[in-house]
Amino acid sequence: MFFANFSPLISSHMFTITQDGAVLRMQSPTSVVEILPSCGAILNRWQVQMHDRPWEVIEGYDSPEDFAANCESKGFRSCKLSPYVCRIPDGGKYSFNDTEFKVGKFDLSGASIHGLLYNLPFEIAYYEATENLAMVALQCHYEGTDPGYPFSYFMEVVYHLLPDNLLKLTTTVYNQHTGPIPIADGWHPYFSLGRPIDELFFEMASDYMVAFDERLVPTGDLKQEGRFEFMGGLEDISLDNCFLLRKPLIGPACTLVNTKDKIALNITPEDSYPYLQVYTPPHRKSIAIENLSAAPDAFNNKMGLLVLDPDEQATFATSYQITEWK
Repeated sequence: MFFANFSPLISSHMFTITQDGAVLRMQSPTSVVEILPSCGAILNRWQVQMHDRPWEVIEGYDSPEDFAANCESKGFRSCKLSPYVCRIPDGGKYSFNDTEFKVGKFDLSGASIHGLLYNLPFEIAYYEATENLAMVALQCHYEGTDPGYPFSYFMEVVYHLLPDNLLKLTTTVYNQHTGPIPIADGWHPYFSLGRPIDELFFEMASDYMVAFDERLVPTGDLKQEGRFEFMGGLEDISLDNCFLLRKPLIGPACTLVNTKDKIALNITPEDSYPYLQVYTPPHRKSIAIENLSAAPDAFNNKMGLLVLDPDEQATFATSYQITEWK
């Protein structure tokens, strides 16, 4: 494993930030967060101390080399989704400002999936550790290199590790192109709470699911879906679906619970992430719970799509918290 030999960057009595080669570590008295700046600024590890033992919350990669070789085959774990989320069918075809484009970095069954930034290197711009938090900002310039998305923009991702096992992720996108650009944003983390997901329970603040066709592409409609209004088990439930969150949210958008070991994950996005994509991988060791600013194929269906004018920016934020389940 590569989680060792960290040298200090900055520390306080309570929070520290250290680095070992390609791995950046933020630490509080009860949490250890590890980020891979060179691998799309992903959250690769989150270990939480609770009930007198450590819990690994994120299913990530064994090393930066594992990410480089297996990011796509391992399901884009933790990846940043930008400038589009999930999939665009027909090889990434869309129209913007009366011009046809075909965008794509990775193709799955004829659809372009998960954007263009997922494995680009980010630079550490600044960091801070105090008695109350650890904070790291990472930055990336997309230069419009894909012919299907010839629009340059700048992205900053900021991680805040706070007391009580609270982790906040904030992404800001700045349009550096000479004209307007379409943009959507998201994250693709896989969460584990120490047991297979068939032993976990789940609830979500949503009454509507995005209607998909047989290609898992939105039809443009919503349909009522109340399965997860109340806490229920995930045994034998398979999902690869997008849900529209209630607005305004009262409490978390969703909660994942290990009732046997009394540990829970709460995900609370700001209004900038109105959609939640949930995916249960075949191995069922973890579950992908993805905050999205727009629905899949938003470049075509416009569901949640943002258009930024030159020099305009947009900010997207969500938070994850591990708590004791009572």
